[in-house]
Amino acid sequence: MSRVLLVDDQELMRMGFRMVLDAQDDLEVVGEAHNGEEAVEMAARLRPDVVLMDVRMPVLDGVEATRRIVADGSSKVLVMTTFDLDEYALAALRGGASGFLLKDTPPDGLVTAVRSVASGDAVVSPSVTRRLLDRFLGGDAGELRDPSVLDSLTEREREVLVLVAKGLSNSELAGTLFLSEATIKTHIGRILSKLDLRDRVQAVVLAYETGLVRPGEQ
Repeated sequence: MSRVLLVDDQELMRMGFRMVLDAQDDLEVVGEAHNGEEAVEMAARLRPDVVLMDVRMPVLDGVEATRRIVADGSSKVLVMTTFDLDEYALAALRGGASGFLLKDTPPDGLVTAVRSVASGDAVVSPSVTRRLLDRFLGGDAGELRDPSVLDSLTEREREVLVLVAKGLSNSELAGTLFLSEATIKTHIGRILSKLDLRDRVQAVVLAYETGLVRPGEQ
């Protein structure tokens, strides 16, 4: 059973999420918060597996709330937003969120995402990831990070990281590189371990920040 905390300043939105999640045998909503400050307090007290986090809220926004919850190490955060190109969402990912979804995601997509984050995977739509990174890591994003941080990767691992950063799923990676999905997962696991990254999202951001992948590249 995965325990979920709902965080949104709109009661109707929380009610809808609760109805969808509580209908699942393996998911339980253990609390609701209507701002980031409440979310931080409740996450520390309830220790949910996943916090379903709105990013635009009064008192304390979801970005800062995400940073505090992830720093505490008590829960994983899945960010929800209305906008598919949202600087708040990218900031939340950089702050440690394990996933990003639009609020109009179908119920089955929401359930799948919560289960994936609870099991330790990152959840971000490849197309949304690419648009976010192209917009907010391109152009005037500042100086690139030293690419030597990638020196520990093998040539194959570097190739996998490039394709992950371009938005390919594991099945697409397997087809492109003529490898099994199990092998792809092994490569990604090694990349995360070598680079001391928490998940796929952080790997994508690092690929852009080091210049391994440039905004707008296909």
